[in-house]
Amino acid sequence: MRLLVVDDEERQRELLTEYLINKGHKTRAAENGEIALGMLKEDGAEAAFVDMRMPGMDGLTLIKKSLELYPDLAIVVMTAYGTVESAVEAMKAGAFDYLLKPIDLDHIELILSKIDEKQRLIAENRYLRRKLEEVEVPTGFIGQSGAIKTILADVHRIAQSDATVLIRGESGTGKELVANAIHYASPRAKGPFLAVNCASLPETLLESELFGHEKGAYTGAVSRRLGRFELAHKGTIFLDEIGDISPATQVKLLRVLESRKIQRLGGGNDIPVDIRILAATNRDLESKMQSGEFREDLFYRLNVIPLTIPPLRERREDILLLVEHFIEKYSNKNNKPVKGITPEAKDLLLNHSWPGNVRELENLIERAIVLAPGDVIDLKDLDPFVTQRTQVSERGFDNLNLDNIEKLAIIEALKRTEGSLSKAAEMLGIHRNSIRLKIKKYGINP
Repeated sequence: MRLLVVDDEERQRELLTEYLINKGHKTRAAENGEIALGMLKEDGAEAAFVDMRMPGMDGLTLIKKSLELYPDLAIVVMTAYGTVESAVEAMKAGAFDYLLKPIDLDHIELILSKIDEKQRLIAENRYLRRKLEEVEVPTGFIGQSGAIKTILADVHRIAQSDATVLIRGESGTGKELVANAIHYASPRAKGPFLAVNCASLPETLLESELFGHEKGAYTGAVSRRLGRFELAHKGTIFLDEIGDISPATQVKLLRVLESRKIQRLGGGNDIPVDIRILAATNRDLESKMQSGEFREDLFYRLNVIPLTIPPLRERREDILLLVEHFIEKYSNKNNKPVKGITPEAKDLLLNHSWPGNVRELENLIERAIVLAPGDVIDLKDLDPFVTQRTQVSERGFDNLNLDNIEKLAIIEALKRTEGSLSKAAEMLGIHRNSIRLKIKKYGINP
């Protein structure tokens, strides 16, 4: 934690500063209010210990000016004038707590613990407000197939425990939606639900995202930052694409699963976290364990409760229900009253192979709603890429296995998007990093 000590008494200032540094905090000292304000402007701080009686700018004035500029700063006032009137006045001005001189060092530890919790809550609230502005909360499961009914029953049972869950399934099947449902049906529902796509970030940035970092932990770390594990305190963290994390990150994640403690990058203190961990992957973790790419001990820690989401082609009775749902959703979103879909278009969707699963269907319907000239979606309004693939299957190429279909789909998508990975991934309803992996797997030259 970054701390500032403000006291005109040199001996007192040095003793407190030395104590806080020895406790692992980055601590600076100022002999008066003017210098303190300059230090706050220059380097910031999470908390400041401020003497009430100082020449020039007194403690009360410094508190008011500091909080006006830095409202999240936790200020602890120090006074040798035991009449608590001055401390009460400081608390009314916004001080976080107070200490009476001579200072009780055990009391300092208690106050710092409370400050750390306050900073955690501030960061969490900031993050959640930002996510609420950015992310639409999933509406729930759509479907009447036996597979979906089984998943719903499993979710209800799983939610009541605090065990780690490994959700498996192809890209676009709704693994995050399942994780979301587990969280909101659980006793942790009032806590945060944070999702991290482990495949979308390089190793260094992923570790910073998960564990947070202290200022100066690496080039570009200009201030202290809380990671997702801390921000998910009392809630649930969902680690998507867990099969793509590096061996070094696997070791750190294993430690979190075993101890429920983390260390920020550049920090040396263990920080307890009260979280439930849900993970997901579309990778063959058993093969990755055999090749040494994924730790067996981590797999068994994650796979306490396994849950597999079926692909859309294995629950075709849900396709038309999903189509109705997406038509209603995107008609409202785009302010375009589309009423339904023609029988020919329905047949096409029912016979499509759906390598991108529900995500691909959702993207297709949104595109059709935007482009359809009338109030009913017809064959001509659907992506011709999907139409061609379905017609190939109908002409007698049903003996193609899933890998071949997927390979052909990726080649066609890259052709139509002139080699753009982002646009091809969007067309297929998969993540850009997933299409990179599949290109490598199938030896495709983009």
